[in-house]
Amino acid sequence: MPNLEISFYDGGIVPYNPDSNWNRSRFEALADKYHFSLSEPLKNIPKKIMQIIMNGSGDETIDFVYENRDGSHRSKYHQSWPGIISDLKRRYNETFSEGQKEYLEKFMSNRECDVCHGKRLRPEALAVTVGGKNIYELSTLSVTDSLEFFSSVRLTETERQIAEQILKEINARLNFMKNVGLDYLTLERKAATLSGGEAQRIRLATQIGSSLIGVLYILDEPSIGLHQRDNQRLIDTLLYLRDIGNTLIVVEHDEQTLRTADYIVDLGPGAGVHGGYIVAEGTPEDVMNAKASLTGQYLAGTLNMTVPEERKSGNGHSIKLSGITEHNLKNIDVEIPLGAFTCITGVSGSGKSTLLSDVLYPAVSNKVSRTNYTEGAYRKISGIEHVDKIINIDQSPIGRTPRSNPATYVGVFTGIRDLFASLPESKARGYRSGRFSFNVKGGRCEHCMGDGTITIEMNFLPDVYITCDVCHGRRFNKETLDVRYKGKNIADVLEMTIEEATDFFIHIPHIARKMETLLSVGLGYVRLGQSALTLSGEKPSG
Repeated sequence: MPNLEISFYDGGIVPYNPDSNWNRSRFEALADKYHFSLSEPLKNIPKKIMQIIMNGSGDETIDFVYENRDGSHRSKYHQSWPGIISDLKRRYNETFSEGQKEYLEKFMSNRECDVCHGKRLRPEALAVTVGGKNIYELSTLSVTDSLEFFSSVRLTETERQIAEQILKEINARLNFMKNVGLDYLTLERKAATLSGGEAQRIRLATQIGSSLIGVLYILDEPSIGLHQRDNQRLIDTLLYLRDIGNTLIVVEHDEQTLRTADYIVDLGPGAGVHGGYIVAEGTPEDVMNAKASLTGQYLAGTLNMTVPEERKSGNGHSIKLSGITEHNLKNIDVEIPLGAFTCITGVSGSGKSTLLSDVLYPAVSNKVSRTNYTEGAYRKISGIEHVDKIINIDQSPIGRTPRSNPATYVGVFTGIRDLFASLPESKARGYRSGRFSFNVKGGRCEHCMGDGTITIEMNFLPDVYITCDVCHGRRFNKETLDVRYKGKNIADVLEMTIEEATDFFIHIPHIARKMETLLSVGLGYVRLGQSALTLSGEKPSG
Protein backbone atom coordinates (compact mmCIF):
# COMPACT_ATOMS: atom_id res chain seq x y z
CA MET A 1 0.00 0.00 0.00
CA PRO A 2 2.42 2.70 -1.18
CA ASN A 3 -0.10 5.54 -0.93
CA LEU A 4 -2.51 5.57 1.99
CA GLU A 5 -4.15 8.74 0.66
CA ILE A 6 -6.10 6.80 -1.99
CA SER A 7 -8.83 4.17 -1.73
CA PHE A 8 -9.03 0.51 -2.72
CA TYR A 9 -11.13 1.47 -5.74
CA ASP A 10 -8.35 3.83 -6.85
CA GLY A 11 -5.77 1.04 -6.73
CA GLY A 12 -4.52 1.66 -3.20
CA ILE A 13 -3.84 -2.04 -2.52
CA VAL A 14 -1.50 -2.67 -5.43
CA PRO A 15 -1.56 -6.51 -5.69
CA TYR A 16 -5.37 -6.48 -5.91
CA ASN A 17 -6.57 -4.74 -9.08
CA PRO A 18 -10.02 -3.25 -8.32
CA ASP A 19 -11.05 -3.83 -11.97
CA SER A 20 -11.01 -7.58 -11.27
CA ASN A 21 -14.46 -8.95 -10.38
CA TRP A 22 -12.83 -11.53 -8.12
CA ASN A 23 -10.78 -9.00 -6.15
CA ARG A 24 -13.63 -6.51 -5.93
CA SER A 25 -16.15 -9.09 -4.72
CA ARG A 26 -13.84 -10.29 -1.94
CA PHE A 27 -13.00 -6.82 -0.66
CA GLU A 28 -16.62 -5.66 -0.88
CA ALA A 29 -17.59 -8.65 1.27
CA LEU A 30 -14.92 -7.63 3.79
CA ALA A 31 -16.21 -4.05 3.78
CA ASP A 32 -19.80 -5.24 4.40
CA LYS A 33 -18.70 -7.51 7.23
CA TYR A 34 -16.55 -5.00 9.09
CA HIS A 35 -18.39 -1.80 8.12
CA PHE A 36 -15.73 0.23 6.35
CA SER A 37 -15.71 1.98 2.96
CA LEU A 38 -13.62 0.96 -0.05
CA SER A 39 -14.10 4.47 -1.48
CA GLU A 40 -12.37 6.17 1.44
CA PRO A 41 -8.57 6.64 1.64
CA LEU A 42 -6.85 3.62 3.18
CA LYS A 43 -5.59 5.78 6.06
CA ASN A 44 -9.21 6.07 7.28
CA ILE A 45 -9.58 2.31 7.83
CA PRO A 46 -9.36 1.58 11.59
CA LYS A 47 -6.17 -0.18 12.71
CA LYS A 48 -8.08 -3.20 14.04
CA ILE A 49 -9.75 -3.76 10.66
CA MET A 50 -6.48 -3.18 8.80
CA GLN A 51 -4.95 -5.97 10.90
CA ILE A 52 -7.73 -8.29 9.71
CA ILE A 53 -7.19 -7.22 6.08
CA MET A 54 -3.47 -7.93 6.38
CA ASN A 55 -3.43 -11.02 8.62
CA GLY A 56 -6.83 -12.65 8.13
CA SER A 57 -10.13 -13.07 9.97
CA GLY A 58 -9.16 -16.23 11.84
CA ASP A 59 -12.12 -18.52 12.53
CA GLU A 60 -14.67 -15.83 11.64
CA THR A 61 -16.32 -16.58 8.28
CA ILE A 62 -17.50 -14.06 5.70
CA ASP A 63 -20.23 -14.25 3.03
CA PHE A 64 -18.45 -13.92 -0.32
CA VAL A 65 -20.42 -13.46 -3.56
CA TYR A 66 -18.76 -13.89 -6.95
CA GLU A 67 -20.26 -13.20 -10.36
CA ASN A 68 -18.64 -14.04 -13.72
CA ARG A 69 -17.69 -11.14 -15.97
CA ASP A 70 -20.44 -12.00 -18.46
CA GLY A 71 -23.02 -12.47 -15.68
CA SER A 72 -23.51 -16.13 -16.63
CA HIS A 73 -22.77 -17.49 -13.18
CA ARG A 74 -23.20 -16.19 -9.64
CA SER A 75 -21.99 -18.09 -6.61
CA LYS A 76 -22.10 -17.51 -2.87
CA TYR A 77 -19.90 -19.17 -0.29
CA HIS A 78 -18.76 -18.79 3.34
CA GLN A 79 -15.16 -18.91 4.41
CA SER A 80 -12.65 -17.02 6.49
CA TRP A 81 -10.49 -14.29 4.97
CA PRO A 82 -6.85 -15.51 4.78
CA GLY A 83 -5.33 -12.01 4.85
CA ILE A 84 -3.24 -10.27 2.22
CA ILE A 85 0.07 -11.66 3.50
CA SER A 86 -1.05 -15.31 3.50
CA ASP A 87 -2.85 -14.89 0.19
CA LEU A 88 0.24 -13.48 -1.54
CA LYS A 89 2.41 -16.25 -0.08
CA ARG A 90 0.00 -18.86 -1.43
CA ARG A 91 -0.06 -17.26 -4.89
CA TYR A 92 3.73 -17.12 -4.94
CA ASN A 93 4.17 -20.77 -3.94
CA GLU A 94 1.51 -22.10 -6.32
CA THR A 95 2.33 -20.21 -9.52
CA PHE A 96 4.48 -21.72 -12.29
CA SER A 97 4.83 -18.38 -14.09
CA GLU A 98 8.23 -16.71 -13.70
CA GLY A 99 6.64 -13.38 -14.61
CA GLN A 100 4.05 -13.76 -11.85
CA LYS A 101 6.72 -14.76 -9.33
CA GLU A 102 8.80 -11.72 -10.31
CA TYR A 103 5.74 -9.49 -9.86
CA LEU A 104 4.93 -10.90 -6.41
CA GLU A 105 8.56 -10.57 -5.31
CA LYS A 106 8.10 -6.78 -5.51
CA PHE A 107 6.00 -7.07 -2.35
CA MET A 108 8.68 -9.02 -0.48
CA SER A 109 11.94 -8.07 1.15
CA ASN A 110 15.00 -10.19 1.76
CA ARG A 111 16.67 -10.57 5.13
CA GLU A 112 19.86 -12.32 6.04
CA CYS A 113 19.65 -15.97 7.14
CA ASP A 114 20.13 -16.28 10.91
CA VAL A 115 22.16 -19.49 10.55
CA CYS A 116 24.62 -18.97 7.68
CA HIS A 117 24.47 -15.13 7.74
CA GLY A 118 24.18 -14.91 3.97
CA LYS A 119 26.99 -17.34 3.16
CA ARG A 120 24.51 -20.02 1.97
CA LEU A 121 26.80 -22.95 2.86
CA ARG A 122 27.23 -25.18 5.89
CA PRO A 123 30.27 -24.77 8.21
CA GLU A 124 31.78 -28.01 6.85
CA ALA A 125 31.88 -26.61 3.30
CA LEU A 126 33.24 -23.27 4.48
CA ALA A 127 36.04 -25.01 6.38
CA VAL A 128 37.77 -25.92 3.09
CA THR A 129 40.12 -23.13 1.99
CA VAL A 130 42.42 -22.35 -0.95
CA GLY A 131 45.09 -19.74 -0.40
CA GLY A 132 43.54 -18.91 2.95
CA LYS A 133 40.07 -18.20 1.54
CA ASN A 134 36.95 -20.37 1.57
CA ILE A 135 34.57 -20.50 -1.38
CA TYR A 136 32.27 -17.80 0.03
CA GLU A 137 35.14 -15.37 0.56
CA LEU A 138 36.31 -16.00 -3.01
CA SER A 139 32.84 -15.37 -4.43
CA THR A 140 32.69 -11.92 -2.78
CA LEU A 141 35.75 -10.80 -4.78
CA SER A 142 35.37 -8.77 -7.98
CA VAL A 143 36.56 -10.20 -11.29
CA THR A 144 39.71 -8.02 -11.05
CA ASP A 145 40.48 -9.14 -7.48
CA SER A 146 39.78 -12.77 -8.41
CA LEU A 147 42.29 -12.61 -11.27
CA GLU A 148 44.88 -11.19 -8.90
CA PHE A 149 44.15 -13.87 -6.30
CA PHE A 150 44.40 -16.82 -8.70
CA SER A 151 47.55 -15.48 -10.35
CA SER A 152 49.32 -15.14 -7.01
CA VAL A 153 47.93 -18.10 -5.05
CA ARG A 154 50.69 -20.26 -3.55
CA LEU A 155 50.38 -24.02 -4.03
CA THR A 156 52.64 -26.97 -3.36
CA GLU A 157 54.04 -28.82 -6.36
CA THR A 158 51.47 -31.61 -5.95
CA GLU A 159 48.63 -29.11 -5.58
CA ARG A 160 49.86 -27.20 -8.64
CA GLN A 161 49.82 -30.33 -10.81
CA ILE A 162 46.30 -31.13 -9.64
CA ALA A 163 45.03 -27.57 -10.14
CA GLU A 164 46.87 -26.63 -13.35
CA GLN A 165 44.00 -27.20 -15.79
CA ILE A 166 41.40 -25.89 -13.35
CA LEU A 167 43.33 -22.64 -12.80
CA LYS A 168 43.82 -22.24 -16.55
CA GLU A 169 40.05 -22.50 -17.09
CA ILE A 170 39.24 -20.15 -14.20
CA ASN A 171 41.68 -17.47 -15.39
CA ALA A 172 40.45 -17.74 -18.98
CA ARG A 173 36.82 -17.22 -18.01
CA LEU A 174 37.65 -14.36 -15.66
CA ASN A 175 39.60 -12.69 -18.45
CA PHE A 176 36.62 -13.07 -20.79
CA MET A 177 34.49 -11.13 -18.28
CA LYS A 178 37.22 -8.52 -17.89
CA ASN A 179 37.48 -8.06 -21.64
CA VAL A 180 33.77 -7.24 -22.01
CA GLY A 181 33.97 -4.57 -19.30
CA LEU A 182 32.62 -6.56 -16.34
CA ASP A 183 35.76 -6.57 -14.18
CA TYR A 184 33.92 -4.67 -11.41
CA LEU A 185 31.25 -7.36 -10.83
CA THR A 186 31.57 -9.66 -7.84
CA LEU A 187 31.25 -13.36 -8.61
CA GLU A 188 28.25 -13.83 -6.28
CA ARG A 189 26.28 -10.92 -7.80
CA LYS A 190 22.64 -11.95 -8.30
CA ALA A 191 21.60 -12.17 -11.95
CA ALA A 192 18.35 -10.32 -11.21
CA THR A 193 20.32 -7.20 -10.19
CA LEU A 194 22.24 -6.97 -13.47
CA SER A 195 21.36 -4.32 -16.03
CA GLY A 196 20.31 -5.40 -19.52
CA GLY A 197 23.73 -4.45 -20.90
CA GLU A 198 25.58 -6.36 -18.15
CA ALA A 199 23.51 -9.51 -18.68
CA GLN A 200 24.12 -9.34 -22.41
CA ARG A 201 27.88 -8.94 -21.94
CA ILE A 202 27.95 -11.96 -19.61
CA ARG A 203 26.31 -14.00 -22.36
CA LEU A 204 28.90 -12.58 -24.75
CA ALA A 205 31.73 -13.65 -22.43
CA THR A 206 30.26 -17.16 -22.40
CA GLN A 207 30.30 -17.25 -26.21
CA ILE A 208 33.95 -16.19 -26.29
CA GLY A 209 34.76 -19.11 -24.03
CA SER A 210 33.00 -21.56 -26.34
CA SER A 211 35.30 -20.57 -29.27
CA LEU A 212 32.63 -21.44 -31.85
CA ILE A 213 33.07 -20.46 -35.50
CA GLY A 214 30.54 -20.01 -38.32
CA VAL A 215 28.00 -18.50 -35.92
CA LEU A 216 25.71 -15.52 -36.61
CA TYR A 217 25.54 -13.41 -33.43
CA ILE A 218 22.82 -10.76 -32.96
CA LEU A 219 23.37 -8.22 -30.18
CA ASP A 220 20.87 -5.53 -29.13
CA GLU A 221 22.76 -2.47 -27.86
CA PRO A 222 25.48 -4.23 -25.82
CA SER A 223 27.00 -0.86 -24.86
CA ILE A 224 23.99 0.15 -22.74
CA GLY A 225 25.20 1.17 -19.29
CA LEU A 226 28.84 0.89 -20.34
CA HIS A 227 31.16 3.81 -19.67
CA GLN A 228 33.13 5.14 -22.64
CA ARG A 229 36.33 4.00 -20.93
CA ASP A 230 35.22 0.39 -21.30
CA ASN A 231 33.80 0.69 -24.80
CA GLN A 232 37.00 -0.26 -26.59
CA ARG A 233 37.32 -3.52 -24.66
CA LEU A 234 33.80 -4.48 -25.73
CA ILE A 235 34.57 -3.58 -29.34
CA ASP A 236 37.81 -5.60 -29.22
CA THR A 237 35.76 -8.60 -28.04
CA LEU A 238 33.34 -8.22 -30.94
CA LEU A 239 36.23 -7.94 -33.39
CA TYR A 240 37.79 -11.10 -31.90
CA LEU A 241 34.56 -13.04 -32.47
CA ARG A 242 34.50 -11.78 -36.05
CA ASP A 243 38.15 -12.61 -36.70
CA ILE A 244 37.83 -16.26 -35.61
CA GLY A 245 35.18 -16.80 -38.27
CA ASN A 246 31.82 -15.49 -37.06
CA THR A 247 29.32 -12.87 -38.25
CA LEU A 248 28.05 -10.16 -35.91
CA ILE A 249 24.96 -7.97 -36.36
CA VAL A 250 24.72 -5.28 -33.70
CA VAL A 251 21.86 -2.85 -33.01
CA GLU A 252 23.75 0.17 -31.77
CA HIS A 253 23.81 3.96 -31.52
CA ASP A 254 27.28 4.31 -30.00
CA GLU A 255 29.53 6.41 -32.25
CA GLN A 256 32.70 4.43 -31.51
CA THR A 257 30.99 1.15 -32.43
CA LEU A 258 29.51 2.62 -35.61
CA ARG A 259 32.90 3.90 -36.77
CA THR A 260 34.46 0.47 -36.13
CA ALA A 261 31.80 -1.48 -38.05
CA ASP A 262 32.65 -3.03 -41.43
CA TYR A 263 29.16 -2.30 -42.75
CA ILE A 264 26.27 -0.12 -41.56
CA VAL A 265 22.56 -0.37 -42.40
CA ASP A 266 20.71 2.80 -41.35
CA LEU A 267 16.92 2.51 -40.92
CA GLY A 268 14.51 5.42 -40.81
CA PRO A 269 13.95 8.12 -41.68
CA GLY A 270 11.86 8.52 -38.52
CA ALA A 271 10.46 6.29 -35.77
CA GLY A 272 7.37 4.07 -35.72
CA VAL A 273 5.03 4.79 -38.63
CA HIS A 274 7.62 7.25 -39.98
CA GLY A 275 10.29 4.56 -40.23
CA GLY A 276 10.67 1.19 -41.85
CA TYR A 277 12.87 2.22 -44.76
CA ILE A 278 16.57 1.70 -45.47
CA VAL A 279 17.99 5.24 -45.59
CA ALA A 280 21.63 4.32 -46.22
CA GLU A 281 23.93 1.32 -46.20
CA GLY A 282 27.59 0.61 -46.76
CA THR A 283 30.84 1.42 -45.00
CA PRO A 284 30.86 4.17 -42.36
CA GLU A 285 32.24 6.50 -45.04
CA ASP A 286 29.38 5.61 -47.42
CA VAL A 287 26.80 6.37 -44.73
CA MET A 288 28.51 9.66 -43.86
CA ASN A 289 28.18 10.70 -47.49
CA ALA A 290 24.43 9.93 -47.57
CA LYS A 291 22.61 13.24 -47.15
CA ALA A 292 19.32 11.52 -46.23
CA SER A 293 20.91 9.67 -43.29
CA LEU A 294 20.64 11.40 -39.91
CA THR A 295 23.11 8.87 -38.52
CA GLY A 296 25.57 9.65 -41.31
CA GLN A 297 25.22 13.42 -40.83
CA TYR A 298 26.00 13.14 -37.14
CA LEU A 299 28.98 10.85 -37.85
CA ALA A 300 30.27 13.32 -40.44
CA GLY A 301 29.87 16.24 -38.04
CA THR A 302 27.40 18.06 -40.31
CA LEU A 303 24.81 17.79 -37.52
CA ASN A 304 25.70 17.92 -33.83
CA MET A 305 24.19 18.39 -30.40
CA THR A 306 24.35 22.00 -29.29
CA VAL A 307 25.98 22.64 -25.93
CA PRO A 308 24.05 25.04 -23.64
CA GLU A 309 25.72 28.42 -23.43
CA GLU A 310 24.53 28.94 -19.86
CA ARG A 311 24.18 26.49 -16.97
CA LYS A 312 21.39 26.89 -14.43
CA SER A 313 22.61 27.12 -10.86
CA GLY A 314 19.40 25.84 -9.31
CA ASN A 315 17.05 27.41 -6.78
CA GLY A 316 19.59 27.71 -3.98
CA HIS A 317 18.42 24.61 -2.10
CA SER A 318 19.91 21.13 -2.13
CA ILE A 319 19.54 17.62 -0.72
CA LYS A 320 22.56 16.51 1.32
CA LEU A 321 23.38 12.88 2.07
CA SER A 322 26.31 12.01 4.30
CA GLY A 323 28.03 8.80 5.37
CA ILE A 324 26.74 6.63 2.50
CA THR A 325 28.20 3.11 2.80
CA GLU A 326 25.76 0.97 0.81
CA HIS A 327 27.43 -1.74 -1.33
CA ASN A 328 30.72 -0.39 -2.69
CA LEU A 329 30.19 3.27 -1.71
CA LYS A 330 33.02 4.28 0.63
CA ASN A 331 31.43 6.52 3.28
CA ILE A 332 30.77 9.31 0.79
CA ASP A 333 28.95 12.65 1.21
CA VAL A 334 26.77 13.96 -1.63
CA GLU A 335 25.05 17.30 -2.20
CA ILE A 336 22.55 17.47 -5.08
CA PRO A 337 21.28 20.94 -6.11
CA LEU A 338 17.52 21.35 -6.51
CA GLY A 339 15.90 23.14 -9.42
CA ALA A 340 18.68 21.99 -11.73
CA PHE A 341 19.43 19.18 -14.21
CA THR A 342 22.04 17.00 -12.47
CA CYS A 343 23.80 14.00 -14.04
CA ILE A 344 25.35 11.24 -11.93
CA THR A 345 28.13 9.64 -13.97
CA GLY A 346 31.16 7.41 -13.55
CA VAL A 347 32.63 4.19 -14.83
CA SER A 348 30.49 1.05 -14.90
CA GLY A 349 29.99 -0.37 -11.42
CA SER A 350 31.15 2.71 -9.54
CA GLY A 351 27.92 2.97 -7.51
CA LYS A 352 25.66 5.32 -9.48
CA SER A 353 22.53 3.14 -9.31
CA THR A 354 23.26 2.28 -5.68
CA LEU A 355 23.41 5.98 -4.79
CA LEU A 356 20.17 6.90 -6.56
CA SER A 357 17.97 3.78 -6.52
CA ASP A 358 19.09 2.15 -3.26
CA VAL A 359 19.79 5.21 -1.10
CA LEU A 360 18.42 8.56 -2.34
CA TYR A 361 15.04 7.46 -3.75
CA PRO A 362 13.89 5.22 -0.85
CA ALA A 363 15.19 7.69 1.77
CA VAL A 364 13.32 10.65 0.28
CA SER A 365 10.20 8.64 -0.63
CA ASN A 366 9.85 7.20 2.87
CA LYS A 367 9.91 10.67 4.39
CA VAL A 368 7.94 12.61 1.75
CA SER A 369 5.41 9.99 0.57
CA ARG A 370 5.39 7.86 3.76
CA THR A 371 6.34 4.72 1.85
CA ASN A 372 8.18 1.84 3.48
CA TYR A 373 11.06 1.05 1.12
CA THR A 374 14.27 -0.55 2.37
CA GLU A 375 16.86 2.22 2.61
CA GLY A 376 20.54 1.81 1.77
CA ALA A 377 23.06 2.60 4.47
CA TYR A 378 23.68 6.31 5.15
CA ARG A 379 24.23 8.45 8.24
CA LYS A 380 22.21 11.62 7.65
CA ILE A 381 19.97 13.32 5.09
CA SER A 382 18.82 16.95 4.97
CA GLY A 383 17.01 19.29 2.59
CA ILE A 384 13.97 17.04 2.13
CA GLU A 385 11.67 19.84 3.27
CA HIS A 386 12.30 21.53 -0.09
CA VAL A 387 10.82 18.57 -2.02
CA ASP A 388 7.07 18.00 -2.40
CA LYS A 389 7.23 14.68 -4.24
CA ILE A 390 9.75 12.19 -5.65
CA ILE A 391 9.16 10.04 -8.74
CA ASN A 392 11.43 7.23 -9.89
CA ILE A 393 11.18 6.79 -13.68
CA ASP A 394 12.83 3.55 -14.76
CA GLN A 395 12.45 0.97 -17.53
CA SER A 396 9.97 -1.24 -15.73
CA PRO A 397 6.92 -2.07 -17.87
CA ILE A 398 3.90 0.26 -17.64
CA GLY A 399 1.59 -2.76 -17.71
CA ARG A 400 1.59 -6.53 -17.80
CA THR A 401 -1.53 -7.19 -19.90
CA PRO A 402 -2.62 -6.31 -23.46
CA ARG A 403 -5.10 -3.80 -21.98
CA SER A 404 -2.33 -1.54 -20.67
CA ASN A 405 -1.44 1.15 -23.18
CA PRO A 406 -0.09 4.73 -23.32
CA ALA A 407 -3.63 6.23 -23.31
CA THR A 408 -4.67 4.49 -20.10
CA TYR A 409 -1.29 4.98 -18.40
CA VAL A 410 -1.17 8.77 -18.76
CA GLY A 411 -4.90 9.10 -18.00
CA VAL A 412 -5.94 10.63 -21.32
CA PHE A 413 -8.30 7.76 -22.14
CA THR A 414 -10.71 8.91 -19.43
CA GLY A 415 -11.12 12.27 -21.19
CA ILE A 416 -11.59 10.55 -24.56
CA ARG A 417 -14.29 8.26 -23.15
CA ASP A 418 -16.07 11.23 -21.56
CA LEU A 419 -15.97 13.01 -24.92
CA PHE A 420 -17.59 10.06 -26.74
CA ALA A 421 -20.20 9.74 -23.99
CA SER A 422 -21.15 13.41 -24.46
CA LEU A 423 -21.96 12.98 -28.18
CA PRO A 424 -25.65 13.24 -29.21
CA GLU A 425 -25.61 9.65 -30.53
CA SER A 426 -24.42 8.35 -27.15
CA LYS A 427 -27.01 10.36 -25.23
CA ALA A 428 -29.79 9.11 -27.51
CA ARG A 429 -28.72 5.52 -26.84
CA GLY A 430 -28.14 6.07 -23.12
CA TYR A 431 -24.41 5.37 -23.35
CA ARG A 432 -22.23 6.61 -20.52
CA SER A 433 -18.45 6.85 -20.24
CA GLY A 434 -18.14 3.20 -19.16
CA ARG A 435 -19.60 2.10 -22.50
CA PHE A 436 -16.31 3.11 -24.13
CA SER A 437 -14.10 1.27 -21.64
CA PHE A 438 -12.70 -2.16 -22.44
CA ASN A 439 -12.45 -2.93 -18.72
CA VAL A 440 -16.18 -3.19 -17.98
CA LYS A 441 -19.13 -5.01 -19.51
CA GLY A 442 -21.44 -3.23 -21.91
CA GLY A 443 -19.48 -1.75 -24.76
CA ARG A 444 -16.52 -4.09 -25.01
CA CYS A 445 -16.25 -7.33 -26.96
CA GLU A 446 -17.21 -10.02 -24.47
CA HIS A 447 -15.45 -12.77 -26.41
CA CYS A 448 -12.00 -11.35 -25.57
CA MET A 449 -13.19 -9.29 -22.56
CA GLY A 450 -11.90 -6.11 -24.20
CA ASP A 451 -8.33 -7.37 -24.65
CA GLY A 452 -8.49 -7.49 -28.45
CA THR A 453 -6.57 -10.74 -28.12
CA ILE A 454 -7.19 -14.20 -26.76
CA THR A 455 -4.58 -15.43 -24.28
CA ILE A 456 -3.43 -19.03 -24.62
CA GLU A 457 -1.66 -20.13 -21.44
CA MET A 458 1.34 -22.33 -22.15
CA ASN A 459 2.06 -23.26 -18.52
CA PHE A 460 5.86 -23.63 -18.60
CA LEU A 461 6.28 -21.29 -21.59
CA PRO A 462 5.34 -17.60 -22.03
CA ASP A 463 1.65 -16.97 -22.78
CA VAL A 464 0.67 -16.70 -26.46
CA TYR A 465 -1.66 -13.90 -27.66
CA ILE A 466 -3.80 -14.27 -30.81
CA THR A 467 -6.14 -11.66 -32.34
CA CYS A 468 -9.77 -12.03 -31.26
CA ASP A 469 -11.77 -13.60 -34.13
CA VAL A 470 -14.97 -11.75 -33.15
CA CYS A 471 -13.89 -8.10 -32.86
CA HIS A 472 -10.68 -8.64 -34.89
CA GLY A 473 -8.61 -6.75 -32.34
CA ARG A 474 -10.91 -3.70 -32.10
CA ARG A 475 -11.91 -4.55 -28.50
CA PHE A 476 -15.46 -3.15 -28.70
CA ASN A 477 -18.80 -4.49 -29.93
CA LYS A 478 -20.55 -3.20 -33.07
CA GLU A 479 -23.03 -0.96 -31.22
CA THR A 480 -20.23 0.90 -29.45
CA LEU A 481 -18.29 1.32 -32.68
CA ASP A 482 -21.33 2.95 -34.31
CA VAL A 483 -20.71 6.12 -32.24
CA ARG A 484 -18.30 8.43 -34.07
CA TYR A 485 -16.58 11.72 -33.34
CA LYS A 486 -15.38 13.60 -36.43
CA GLY A 487 -15.85 10.37 -38.40
CA LYS A 488 -13.80 8.20 -36.00
CA ASN A 489 -15.08 5.61 -33.55
CA ILE A 490 -13.33 4.74 -30.28
CA ALA A 491 -11.30 1.91 -31.88
CA ASP A 492 -10.14 4.25 -34.68
CA VAL A 493 -8.93 6.73 -32.05
CA LEU A 494 -6.91 4.04 -30.27
CA GLU A 495 -5.28 3.17 -33.60
CA MET A 496 -4.06 6.75 -34.06
CA THR A 497 -0.45 7.66 -33.40
CA ILE A 498 0.06 10.23 -30.66
CA GLU A 499 1.12 12.65 -33.38
CA GLU A 500 -2.20 12.16 -35.23
CA ALA A 501 -4.22 12.29 -32.02
CA THR A 502 -2.61 15.61 -31.02
CA ASP A 503 -3.98 17.22 -34.19
CA PHE A 504 -7.30 15.35 -33.93
CA PHE A 505 -8.03 16.60 -30.38
CA ILE A 506 -6.41 20.02 -30.76
CA HIS A 507 -9.68 21.78 -29.80
CA ILE A 508 -10.19 19.67 -26.63
CA PRO A 509 -7.65 21.32 -24.25
CA HIS A 510 -7.59 18.74 -21.42
CA ILE A 511 -6.90 15.94 -23.95
CA ALA A 512 -4.56 17.96 -26.17
CA ARG A 513 -2.30 18.92 -23.23
CA LYS A 514 -1.50 15.29 -22.40
CA MET A 515 -1.00 14.45 -26.06
CA GLU A 516 1.46 17.32 -26.42
CA THR A 517 3.39 16.07 -23.39
CA LEU A 518 3.78 12.60 -24.94
CA LEU A 519 4.75 14.27 -28.22
CA SER A 520 7.39 16.40 -26.48
CA VAL A 521 9.23 13.35 -25.09
CA GLY A 522 9.57 11.81 -28.56
CA LEU A 523 6.65 9.36 -28.53
CA GLY A 524 4.68 10.84 -31.41
CA TYR A 525 4.99 7.65 -33.43
CA VAL A 526 3.49 5.34 -30.76
CA ARG A 527 -0.17 4.39 -31.19
CA LEU A 528 -2.54 5.51 -28.41
CA GLY A 529 -3.88 2.00 -27.89
CA GLN A 530 -0.59 0.20 -28.48
CA SER A 531 -0.21 -2.67 -26.02
CA ALA A 532 2.27 -1.94 -23.26
CA LEU A 533 3.71 -5.41 -23.90
CA THR A 534 5.11 -4.16 -27.23
CA LEU A 535 6.83 -1.03 -25.87
CA SER A 536 10.61 -1.15 -25.54
CA GLY A 537 12.29 -0.27 -22.26
CA GLU A 538 14.08 2.69 -23.78
CA LYS A 539 10.88 4.64 -24.32
CA PRO A 540 10.23 7.09 -21.45
CA SER A 541 7.75 5.56 -19.03
CA GLY A 542 6.60 8.62 -17.12
